[in-house]
Amino acid sequence: MSAVATDARTTHAAGVERLLASYRAVPPGSPVRLAKRTSNLFRSRAATDAPGLDTSGLTNVISIDVEARTADVAGVCTYEDLVAATLPFGLAPLVVPQLKTITLGGAVTGLGIESTSFRSGLPHESVLEMDILTGAGELVTASPAEHADLFRAFPNSYGTLGYAVRLRIELEPVLPFVALTHLRFHAIPDLVDAMADIARTGRLDGVVVDYLDGVVFSAEESYLCIGRRTAASGPVSDYTGQRIFYRSLQHDGRAAHDRLTTHDYLWRWDTDWFWCSEAFGAQHPLVRRLWPRRLRRSRSYATLMRLERRYDLGNRIEAAKGLPPRERVIQDVEVPIERCAEFVDWFLANVPIEPIWLCPLQLRGDDAWPLYPLEPHRSYVNVGFWSTVPVGASEGETNRSIEREVSALDGHKSLYSDAFYSRAEFDALYGGDAYRAAKARYDPDSRLLDLYAKAVQRR
Repeated sequence: MSAVATDARTTHAAGVERLLASYRAVPPGSPVRLAKRTSNLFRSRAATDAPGLDTSGLTNVISIDVEARTADVAGVCTYEDLVAATLPFGLAPLVVPQLKTITLGGAVTGLGIESTSFRSGLPHESVLEMDILTGAGELVTASPAEHADLFRAFPNSYGTLGYAVRLRIELEPVLPFVALTHLRFHAIPDLVDAMADIARTGRLDGVVVDYLDGVVFSAEESYLCIGRRTAASGPVSDYTGQRIFYRSLQHDGRAAHDRLTTHDYLWRWDTDWFWCSEAFGAQHPLVRRLWPRRLRRSRSYATLMRLERRYDLGNRIEAAKGLPPRERVIQDVEVPIERCAEFVDWFLANVPIEPIWLCPLQLRGDDAWPLYPLEPHRSYVNVGFWSTVPVGASEGETNRSIEREVSALDGHKSLYSDAFYSRAEFDALYGGDAYRAAKARYDPDSRLLDLYAKAVQRR
């Protein structure tokens, strides 16, 4: 059975033509970029007058093949729209990143992760093929068998090799509800040991685990969040109103239980942008009652953050209090699971940010992906932390210290936020030779930014 909107393919074809026309309209030799309504990048970026390519027709789900469990999806389709199309068929992408505005193309070229990653890897690993507009202006289909070098180099290239126009992805069956168990730990090594055992066996007490992540509130208070699919009906919680999901994890006993619809589970972190909505007052009971429910979502907070950065409101407030400016520390890092407790202990001792998010992952296949070379068959933990700290004696002092510690532990850092690596360090960590080979073939005139320039230098 194939589910296709009546005009979905026609709409997509017209959108591709507009995209190509907008590329051809850019003067030869001039740089090009996408014109997107949303972005989940948190780097400081220099202003540019480069024309934006028209992506207005590339926002839809094109088709869903229910029997094959695949979907053809336009590159700028958000996961919110993708999940809305697949859930009525009892299907979902193998990995659904936690924020509704993340696009499928963005998660593949920029990496994404969520609580299925301990068994399903990263979003690009469930991509079967992609239509990519390259920097040279060619529309090519990349797969393991065709333009395989581009297919392998595309993840973590952040739009510097080309833009995904259409992606065919795998889907997996889901059930209507997710039953949750929140296990409390009083020591980080104990939590990591339990996480590693579940990641290795896929089970807790002999029962299959479908979803796994965790939250660290302090060295003495941390939780594993274990989810299991279920069709059993019953009461469900709602964290889109006054109640706040991450606060629901906290309890004094060994285990607490909860239930959510699958839809609400997938978006449990979006309502409060994990816990970052607190910075805007959205967790204060009175403010929360007045804050429209439709605006309790990551898109709203990201808009407010962009306004804060544009007018430097945070530092102006700090200055009025007689305090120094703040350094943004908005990062996700991957460290081997056997080094996770070591990293978390170091982080809690050196960086005044909490809570922090933990999400285990392991690549699905046998091959590494050259621009983010995690080892196959090795478990890692994504550690996410998003806040500010007082500035140090040099630019990016805290971020640089985190980069050094992650590298010392044989880990990697995602590139969606500020980075401070030297060119040599960057090439060693992010597949410099493979990247340059793909860049020379698919963007020979450098119409798109270089990855190092985009990730590190454009501040």
